[in-house]
Amino acid sequence: MNHSTGKALLVATKFAPPRLGARSVQREALLKYLQQMRECRLTSLVASAGFGKTTLLAQWRQALLKEGADVAWLSLSIDDRQLSTYCAYLQSAIEQLGVNLDGSIALDVTSGDGLDERLAEIVGQIAEVNRELFLIIDDYQHVTDPRAHRLMQKLLEHCPANLHLALASRMALPLSLGKLRVMGQVVEIDGDNLPFGHAEVRQFFDSNLTGVSLSSDELHQINELTNGWPASLQLILLMLKNNPDARAQLRDLAWKSDDLQAYLSEDVMQHLPGELAQFMESLSLCRRFNAALATELTGRDDALELLRRMDEENILTFRVDTPDRRSWYRFHPLFGEFLTTRLSRRGESVIIELHRRAARWLGSHGHLAEAVRHALQCGDHELAAELVEQVTRRPLEMDYVRPLLRLLNRLPREVLLKHPNLFCLYCLCYAVSAQPEKAQAYLDQLDETDLHANAALRHNLPLMRAAIAVQQDETDQVVQWIKDYAPLPSDHALVRYMPLTLMSQAYAGEGRFDEAMTYFDNFPIALDHDDEVALLSENARLLCLSLQGRTRDVQMKAPDLLARAISLYGYGSVASDLCAATVAEAYREQNRLDDARETLANRFSIMSSMLPSIMLRTTLCRARLNLLQEPATQTLVFLERQERHFLRSGQERVAAHLQAEQVRIAVELKDTALAASILERLDGLARRHSDARGFRAEIPVQATLARARLLRATGYPQEALAALELVADFARRRSSGQLHVSVLLLMALAQDDLRRRSDAEGSLLHALQLGDALGLVRTFLDEGKQVQKLLLRLPPIAQDDPSCAYLESLLRHFSLPAQAGLEDADGAGTTAASAPSTPLTPREIAILQLIGETMSNKRIALTLNISLETVKWNLKNIYVKLGVSSRYDALSWARKHRVV
Repeated sequence: MNHSTGKALLVATKFAPPRLGARSVQREALLKYLQQMRECRLTSLVASAGFGKTTLLAQWRQALLKEGADVAWLSLSIDDRQLSTYCAYLQSAIEQLGVNLDGSIALDVTSGDGLDERLAEIVGQIAEVNRELFLIIDDYQHVTDPRAHRLMQKLLEHCPANLHLALASRMALPLSLGKLRVMGQVVEIDGDNLPFGHAEVRQFFDSNLTGVSLSSDELHQINELTNGWPASLQLILLMLKNNPDARAQLRDLAWKSDDLQAYLSEDVMQHLPGELAQFMESLSLCRRFNAALATELTGRDDALELLRRMDEENILTFRVDTPDRRSWYRFHPLFGEFLTTRLSRRGESVIIELHRRAARWLGSHGHLAEAVRHALQCGDHELAAELVEQVTRRPLEMDYVRPLLRLLNRLPREVLLKHPNLFCLYCLCYAVSAQPEKAQAYLDQLDETDLHANAALRHNLPLMRAAIAVQQDETDQVVQWIKDYAPLPSDHALVRYMPLTLMSQAYAGEGRFDEAMTYFDNFPIALDHDDEVALLSENARLLCLSLQGRTRDVQMKAPDLLARAISLYGYGSVASDLCAATVAEAYREQNRLDDARETLANRFSIMSSMLPSIMLRTTLCRARLNLLQEPATQTLVFLERQERHFLRSGQERVAAHLQAEQVRIAVELKDTALAASILERLDGLARRHSDARGFRAEIPVQATLARARLLRATGYPQEALAALELVADFARRRSSGQLHVSVLLLMALAQDDLRRRSDAEGSLLHALQLGDALGLVRTFLDEGKQVQKLLLRLPPIAQDDPSCAYLESLLRHFSLPAQAGLEDADGAGTTAASAPSTPLTPREIAILQLIGETMSNKRIALTLNISLETVKWNLKNIYVKLGVSSRYDALSWARKHRVV
């Protein structure tokens, strides 16, 4: 074939990348990483279908063009498997870089005669071009001829310094890259790097989903479901555009989608051999798998080889990082659901047998949570009982709790009594999952005969009673039960570490925080091993600090503990949920509101199945964060709904705090009638607990605090001060620093109402000293603009006084754009801050940015991969929108308004 004739037959679109939408998400971190390519010969992008390889390369191409580099693009297809066709396209792509190649590469490669000499000529011709040249080849997996790979290998080995190759493929590149890696000449990106992070998922939906604003919880759910897989994000976007109401069923919306099923069938499964497809279906029941487990499940001796093939071909399979020396893998969640659906066609008996095999193998290798899950899935309760006996002899992950309860609920009482460790574990599991009434019901069934016959049951009875008491806020009894209790060396970790949490809560309930810390010091927690219960006990120490209001101390340690929990046990684990509750409140108090929201995102269980103190603080944290973004009426609805839930659960202390918060919001809204009606409910609780001890003593105190707010709001500042003195006395006795600061601020406001300016200044300075020591911010801000006015009116504080810098910091926080859903003291509504709006579309802004880089219209068209006419049409729109008549004027406007 004549070379010029051959060029005429080539498909021109293969040399143009897909157009990037104006709302596409810029992969900033990856693009920055690709900058290393300027010093390297090869960039390798290897990942499954739909992971955004092409989009990333197209964005990188734009960046290179903006910098003035010469870039050629080549997209391959299944039709290009023939060696001569591939070589023709490769040669044409090189020639688009301004390299004139005489003759045809294809002839040299096909014959093999003189290939090295011909390649030397090509390399020499490329080297003569005095510019940096970039050749991007997409979908390289379609290259199957070994001679073509040999050509690319030689080109890489002899690559001139000014040529840089980028190859994107769904399969591992069949090239020898070891020497290039050692030389630092390869930039590699794979399926672990390409998924969208949470921030990119947010940007993707914010940019493309008009009219629908997804919450942090929904975005976290999408990210967890899709693992950041761009193709599935695009499908969810399309479905939400067509039916915004479907957001309530995001999980089903995703994996049951016909579009997704078709995509996986056609783009992922269609070209796989039947035996490999069946092998993958059998593994889909497992959350993770390795070669030994795969062999056990499928009976295939070549399981290791098949797993390696799945890994090399990137069939939506990922390696799992574990301390285990075995190589573990998992399927993408959506792909796993898809395979399980296909597996169901093989019949229920097949599925049951696979679950049973998985349970036995996992149980024998120490993976008990997964083993119990499989045993329950196949209905083999006897096997599950055998497995759960092993739990009492091994470290427990808290994710076992619910599977254990499901199993233990199916065992007769007689069986549990024969296994005292299981009985104790059963009661403790119910207690730690906020179901103390069920644990108590089982304890009530014990009689003297049972206890007399079972020494282990007698020994652990105080611990079980104390665990129930803590969940019911009866903390005044816990110290008596636990002070002489000593776990046995053979006891389970949950039994060994439970006293730490129980005693710390009992001491905290009485304000005996120093004794709580001493108790922790006497029983040091070893965090140098992977024991989730030990980690939870360390979080209990931080919770004690948080209950004191020592936000700065919590902030120093809690984020690292949360990171450890997520790393070891996952985002949705009990450990990470509990740590997140502590971290989120610290972030919120320090006015790091976005960090607090992200920390709590998609963690609803914290408000319903944890320790009462954690449920309370998390619910208040969520409510106060919501109040900064939503109308106050919505927050009141949320708080009232949660109040009803906690009253039904017998958590009256938690309900009292939520009622007091509702009174605060109603007072800020100047709805004193609503505040009075809520206070009436709160007074009812206070009367029932007027003589309460421990945590329940907070109930009448919260009623007194709420009454003080209402008294001041209705013109009775003197009476408000009298009530606040009672609360201040309680805060001092209980070492509740945060409550003490809140009371001091309210006292300062009431004293100012009475024109007792000196007293108001004294209360305010005292609040500053305490707030500085504790690291408080939102406690001041949440009391509103009137506190800011009092702070501004304070006499100058000496520069060497620590309160001076703290006051300046608080005033800076007050001056930030308002975000409250309440009205301020002057009655002016405040809403969430937003960036100045611009009439320009994202594409128009992109064009303005390139104008700012002195690009011509033609160069802009090439960079954005649009036509020259489109650039001109967009420029006309820009001029009309901005009321200008030239590129210079448009750019001046953009710089003035910080658009570019």
